Amino acid sequence: MALPASSHLPSVDSLLGPGGALEAALEAYEYRPEQLQMARSVERAFQERGYLLAEAGTGTGKTLAYLVPALLSGRRVVVSTATKTLQEQIFFKDLPLLRERMGLSFEAVYLKGRSNYLCLHRYDTFSKDPQFASREEGRYWKHLKTWAGSTETGDRSELELPESFSAWGRLSTTSDTCLGSKCPVYDNCFVTRVRRAAESADLLVVNHHLFFADLALRGRGQRGEGVLPPYDAVIFDEAHALEDAAGSYFGHSVSSFRLEELVRDALGVMSPQDSRFGMLSSLVVRLRTYSEALFSQAPRVLGLTEQEGAVALKPERLEQLSGSIEQVKESLSALSAFTTTEREPELTLLTRRCADLVADFSFLQKVESNDHVYWAEARGRGVFLRASPIEVSRELQERLYGGVDTVVFTSATLAAAGRFDFFAKRMGLYDDEGSPVTSVRTVAVPSPFDFERQSALYLPTHLPDPAAPGFIEAAAEEIVRLCEVTGGRAFVLFTSLRNMERAHALARHRLPYQVLLQGERPKQQLLEAFRSQPSVLFAAHSFWEGVDVPGDALSLVVIDRLPFASPGDPLVAARIRQLEARGEEPFGGYQLPQAALALRQGFGRLIRTRADRGIVALLDRRIVTKSYGRSFLASLPPAWRTHSHDSLHAWFHGEPVYDVEE
Repeated sequence: MALPASSHLPSVDSLLGPGGALEAALEAYEYRPEQLQMARSVERAFQERGYLLAEAGTGTGKTLAYLVPALLSGRRVVVSTATKTLQEQIFFKDLPLLRERMGLSFEAVYLKGRSNYLCLHRYDTFSKDPQFASREEGRYWKHLKTWAGSTETGDRSELELPESFSAWGRLSTTSDTCLGSKCPVYDNCFVTRVRRAAESADLLVVNHHLFFADLALRGRGQRGEGVLPPYDAVIFDEAHALEDAAGSYFGHSVSSFRLEELVRDALGVMSPQDSRFGMLSSLVVRLRTYSEALFSQAPRVLGLTEQEGAVALKPERLEQLSGSIEQVKESLSALSAFTTTEREPELTLLTRRCADLVADFSFLQKVESNDHVYWAEARGRGVFLRASPIEVSRELQERLYGGVDTVVFTSATLAAAGRFDFFAKRMGLYDDEGSPVTSVRTVAVPSPFDFERQSALYLPTHLPDPAAPGFIEAAAEEIVRLCEVTGGRAFVLFTSLRNMERAHALARHRLPYQVLLQGERPKQQLLEAFRSQPSVLFAAHSFWEGVDVPGDALSLVVIDRLPFASPGDPLVAARIRQLEARGEEPFGGYQLPQAALALRQGFGRLIRTRADRGIVALLDRRIVTKSYGRSFLASLPPAWRTHSHDSLHAWFHGEPVYDVEE
């Protein structure tokens, strides 16, 4: 390691404190004491080899606050983030600043999932007979070939390919399709190269999905096929997103896409001139026929539509599919029996993939594990059958905490109503009584922003209850009036796609600004368009967090309703049932704190710098009329608050306000 652990290493005080080596470098970051407070807490966690929950308000400079002690620790540290944007900021902006201005010598590596990298072996195969879904896709082939011959990283982000470029799935690989050390071009593989670089690095910058995919592979005994080398400590930035990310990898899942990919790959592993091809193709065609039959009838039998999202997998309905599932399993077993007798790495890999699918189907069919929730969803043209752990706490205890002694969880939103209990329990750090199961410290670092001066919280009480008829029509009218106050420049955030689309349809022709809708363009293109001129963006889920629009481009955030997770969601319903079975009250212990944290994330889109100023409007009257509204208000920054539209208009335009409401 470039920085061996030593008592002679500088402390964060000497580097981050007033007059320290980094003070001048931090001018662009508006150096402030909150940053040093958090850095000291992270340093202590590394020294004590313990766990830290660090809530750092917007603008505290938390990234540099944890990077400095991590780099001074002399240990290999993984930094995992929820978004690619933050991952890129850390690697391409923050780390170069620390290296250049502090004079520290360290090695850092930026890692992505396998599917982001060109697979040389699959590229060679594809090049012999390139086939594209459309003529439009085929036009990229010449450019792609030129890039493949010159790239040093193999990272798709170097290419200007559309997100929908379907051929990339045949040019890249996943843990299911990678041949690993048996690949003929293993030594030159881009994934192999980045993993070797990671083995000698001090800091690994990854995202939550890669981290938990790697952890899940290790749990299945496939550690050699992961990307991450052994590490000593982990820092989870944007840690509020961990539960969903972890849960998606610690379960069982089969999908129409997964079967289609297996069929496609199986037909491509052998030349039609091979004497065995006839037998292989007949087995694969049989599998494809039964698979298509299963997934064509599944939506109707399970009561599944793309509009309804996820539905619970009920045993009686799954039983109606049992015949089709058994046909698919038998076809998989037959294909596996054939490939088991062959020695080629590609055929050996097919054997394992078939066995994994049979095991996943069998687990799903039983619908009997009390600690899993069974559910299905339609996404695009794909159908997914899933079993996810109701809680990830036990998985984290078994898979992660036993292997690393230092873990830092940080985010702008970890505490609900000032308490860390909810998050700590969900992460398996506190037991059911709220006592730590390991050494856990907490720190809450306040934002340096003056929210009372910079932000207003508008809570109209004249709108109908969100469940009442006419709510979305009244909300659309209010959205138009609010945009008149700020001249557009608004995010309008919804808790459901249905409300988003309805409000957009009602309001778009009445808004004299550029009107944008989530889903019409890729997310980054929407943000670029939003910043280019006064705009109103109607959005849901993916724009509630991880989106940064500092300055005058964003002056208004409208939220349609309190973001309670739908009790009809199978995972949410299962968590509620589990808490009730323990004798716990699910509303106060789960639903309310989860919604409060989500609301804070939505509020956090508004004020991103000390110069920002604007309005957050919550159109859900329950925050005022229901007793639990106090919990939401206690979790939000101390913005100036009003129920009056006239007062809000006066505040925003700097006019005297005479009816201030607390």
